[in-house]
Amino acid sequence: MHSTSVRIDADTHAEIKKLAESLGTTVGDTVAIAIRRLRQDEIGEQLTTPLTANEIDWLDADFG
Repeated sequence: MHSTSVRIDADTHAEIKKLAESLGTTVGDTVAIAIRRLRQDEIGEQLTTPLTANEIDWLDADFG
């Protein structure tokens, strides 16, 4: 697997390291889990946003 570095401050690194230890994962896997969780939260927020008038019209359209 290809890897790269991300610059973060020492306090953030220490927090990620502690979290990784508590989860039983690596620092890299913990970051990946956090990113996935953030994406899921973003999708959840999008799903709770009311539909626009155009979206409602499209969903109600008769294509047949």
